Amino acid sequence: MWVDGAPARSSVTVRAGMAIDVEPGARPATSAEPDPSVVLAVVHEDEDLLVVNKPAGLVVHPARGHFTGTLVNGLLARPGFERVTADPRDREGALRPGIVQRLDKDTSGLIVVAKTEKARESLKAEIQAHQTERVYLALTVGVPRAGVIRTFYGRHPRSRLRFTSLLREGKAAVTHVSVREVLASGRAALVECRLETGRTHQIRVHLSEQAKTPILADALYGSARSDAELSAVAAAIGRQALHAAVLSFVHPTSGVRLRFEAPLPADMAVALDALRALSAKIRG
Repeated sequence: MWVDGAPARSSVTVRAGMAIDVEPGARPATSAEPDPSVVLAVVHEDEDLLVVNKPAGLVVHPARGHFTGTLVNGLLARPGFERVTADPRDREGALRPGIVQRLDKDTSGLIVVAKTEKARESLKAEIQAHQTERVYLALTVGVPRAGVIRTFYGRHPRSRLRFTSLLREGKAAVTHVSVREVLASGRAALVECRLETGRTHQIRVHLSEQAKTPILADALYGSARSDAELSAVAAAIGRQALHAAVLSFVHPTSGVRLRFEAPLPADMAVALDALRALSAKIRG
């Protein structure tokens, strides 16, 4: 700590008007314990990284309300993963070993995890440079207009849990939207979203606020519109119908571009069939 530009001693008396500078210490290593009971669906693994098909309901790293049973707990039980000390290049690394990207708890799909510092920094740089390919599939309430959604982005001014794109300044957020299939006679759709940026809740917010077609069963950003049949499908899936279906990146060591695909999980496949059945019912 410094007071008026000079190193402070324990005897210093602080008075009004003095400038106090404090340099935060290193973050402690995560207190997460290895948990071999966390089963991970590993799509790819090598000496540098791991690609996992995360199920809905699995939290990525320990946080308030979820200190055990996370993806990180499962990783720490695997060879090649261990608690790490502070690294100035990765301030959150001690708390979230190996994590370079995240998925919401109730979003399913592909996520890459670094096993080495080199892989971590390379993957982070690629993500920040918007060079990774990340394609999501969503079931929406209503049919969005295909195109590019480009907005400012940040925390919601009145809700600490939400984010918003209805801002006049902030970070840039870009989502490319296309419609794969119109469902339930236009009341729903299977939508493909390609991320150019990766802000927290970005797809959920953009589809809700900008396209006016929120993701089916999204409790945080969902629609209040009344539709008994869609509500029944939403209740059956019980989580936002969003899935990280494609992940592609350049391998940090080999330089070869890798590409992985994960099919719709069972709950979203059932919901998709139910929405298709609604279309057939109306046509019949």
